Amino acid sequence: QVQVVESGGGLVQAGDSLRVSCAVSGRTFNSYTMGWFRRAPGKEREFVAAISWSGSSTYYSDSVKGRFTISRDNAKNTVYLQMNSLKPEDTAVYYCAAQNKKSLNGLGNPRVYDYWGQGTQVTVSS
Repeated sequence: QVQVVESGGGLVQAGDSLRVSCAVSGRTFNSYTMGWFRRAPGKEREFVAAISWSGSSTYYSDSVKGRFTISRDNAKNTVYLQMNSLKPEDTAVYYCAAQNKKSLNGLGNPRVYDYWGQGTQVTVSS
């Protein structure tokens, strides 16, 4: 069973930076497409960013483009989300997800992902 575990969330002020991490168990991490989603209070889950299995391609939602950076370290089975210039509207539970195949189709759709973490809370105060 593949396990996905997020860490690094916390409480920060507007304008601050924060990096959240996602560790994935198993020996085939380098074949997974990875994504970050978030769910704010009272809202539906939304796509934040995704990265291809090699790390050569990245994708972002318009709301975070230019402020967030997704990256991965396949030697450590870990994907990161660096969040800069945080805003109160970035407050949400952030979820990491893994797609168990080398595909770049529909990365913004949570249904294409096979494994999910429990989430980590990020709170941005104004």
